[in-house]
Amino acid sequence: MQLEIKNLSQQYGKNKLALDNINLTISPGIIGLLGPNGAGKSSLMRILASLSKPTDGTVLWQGQDLIKDPSCLRHELGYLPQSFGVYEQLTAQEFLLYLAAIKGMPAKQAANKVDELLALLNLSDVARKQLKGYSGGMRQRVGIAQALLNDPKLLIVDEPTVGLDPEERARFRHLLSDMSGDRIIILSTHIVSDIESIADKIAIINEGKLLAFAAPEQLLEQMAKSVWRCVVSHDEVKNLRHQYCISHSVRRSDGFHINIVSPNQPLPSAVNVQPSLEDAFLFYTSLKNTAELASVGDDTLAAMPC
Repeated sequence: MQLEIKNLSQQYGKNKLALDNINLTISPGIIGLLGPNGAGKSSLMRILASLSKPTDGTVLWQGQDLIKDPSCLRHELGYLPQSFGVYEQLTAQEFLLYLAAIKGMPAKQAANKVDELLALLNLSDVARKQLKGYSGGMRQRVGIAQALLNDPKLLIVDEPTVGLDPEERARFRHLLSDMSGDRIIILSTHIVSDIESIADKIAIINEGKLLAFAAPEQLLEQMAKSVWRCVVSHDEVKNLRHQYCISHSVRRSDGFHINIVSPNQPLPSAVNVQPSLEDAFLFYTSLKNTAELASVGDDTLAAMPC
């Protein structure tokens, strides 16, 4: 099973390039699509879900051209958009049966599948409760249920934890991890903690460009000499913020203890420390100086195929 994205670009108007020559080859597992708001994540998700067409490029599902023939994927696709609406007067059971009917599932098969999903997502006890009484986390679980009705081989979830509390976010991550198996799950988010513990691969995107694609441990290995810790005064912190990306800052009695993300030693007193995925994310999305990025080397910046 494979999803191939080749030279994909999406342009809006004359000057807005939402996606800029994206190339990815994705195999089964959880893929974290990580980028700041406005990076192009939702544009890419909509194209993969066959809801919009790119300006240029190709998407292949199992070798078939998704752009030319969306039907090659739709019966194997599950999609949870960033904004998921429900019919609030319906119960979860009624809502899912309604969507199953729209998907053309036979009534008996649909009833069995809905009951199975309600149990899987810990919603059986509230299955006959109107959706208007559901919390944000419960609605997200209904959203996942509708995306799983057809047992999809490709599951796309776009910013699924926005508005959820920490406990609901953790529960949602565990759910996706349990469901991965032999399917491809693409989780788009700007929150590093949503994917750092569950993603098999992480794609970092910013301003429409794919900046990195690797396993979490590979990203951390590439960052091994690019995170620095030092102690500085309050005035020095202000000046350094204009020059470098500061990923962590704590005020102590002897000054500010800060972490700086940079391929080069920022201060003589700075020492290398163990990087985090948050550091890697900031490294790729915050460095603006092309020369500085180039100094990191092609091995670090190159997108890495599965």
